[in-house]
Amino acid sequence: MKIYVDADGCPTVVKEIICRAAERQKVYTIFVANHFIKLPPSAYTSSLQVPAGFDVADNEIVKLCELNDIVVTSDIPLADEVIDKQAHVITFRGETLDKQNIKSRLNTRDFMETMRASGVQTSGPAPYGQRDKKAFADTLDRMLAKA
Repeated sequence: MKIYVDADGCPTVVKEIICRAAERQKVYTIFVANHFIKLPPSAYTSSLQVPAGFDVADNEIVKLCELNDIVVTSDIPLADEVIDKQAHVITFRGETLDKQNIKSRLNTRDFMETMRASGVQTSGPAPYGQRDKKAFADTLDRMLAKA
């Protein structure tokens, strides 16, 4: 099992939690982004810089991930693709995405995108807070313990 992180939009605090968990659990973890990702020295974490471009990092994660890997992302279309490959998905806010809930999340995402395209002002996500940090850490710990 490996952990793949969609690092382009990953909050710093989530990156730190993942690095500590990778070291503690000895799980190889790859941060994929289209820019340089600074990581603490570890035999269990690495970064993979891909060329800039639409969905290049996402496509690389889809290509690399396998059955029972963990993918950390808040990108719903990416989550859908890796779930099809039977990988596990955790959002930056600690939500687990799976076959049971991904289609409704895709529908909501598409609906909101349509609304924005038609000129409707929508609010973005709430600021990342302590509750999100704890939820993410707890979910990652549970998922690693199951593995």
